[in-house]
Amino acid sequence: MSVAYLIHDQSKIYYITLTIVGWLNVFSRNSQKIMILESLKYCQENKGLEIFAYCIMSNHIHLIVRANGKHSLSDIIRDFKKFTSTSIISFISEGRESRKETFLHKFKEEGQKQARSQKYKVWQRGYHAIELSSNKFLDQRIDYIHNNPVNEMLVSRPEDYLFSSARNYAGLDSFLNVIVTKGRWKTY
Repeated sequence: MSVAYLIHDQSKIYYITLTIVGWLNVFSRNSQKIMILESLKYCQENKGLEIFAYCIMSNHIHLIVRANGKHSLSDIIRDFKKFTSTSIISFISEGRESRKETFLHKFKEEGQKQARSQKYKVWQRGYHAIELSSNKFLDQRIDYIHNNPVNEMLVSRPEDYLFSSARNYAGLDSFLNVIVTKGRWKTY
């Protein structure tokens, strides 16, 4: 069971980790990562999600985010998880995934464990949210996020990983626009 870290002040910047149940490698396919990026973009454009950094790994997502006041950050993350769960199940169920039976079995098993039984559970309960209260802490979390693909030996430089805001920070084209903050905490 995961530990729930609460968002106490909805207007602050938070480091958030969202993890797939059983650490299943659901995002090993680029099409799944692109679906996540499109969902994040929707949240930016329609729900007021401000993204400062992100990285989509094979079984988890790291975000540094804030809500601009349209919706609470808790509500945005809840809706994001709900929508992407449905999209992931749909993608897998339609047979475009070679590990279909394994994934659906685990998601179903996890769904049945819930107090309110549900057909499938894709994301671990809650999410790891830590308020970032200093420039130093923000920079540390950005570096940690951006170095995830390097540490997993997917790329040799953070900016070479297509599914990370390291590209934004390096001035390269990226799937998502982010607020580049490194070294400029006081202006946000």
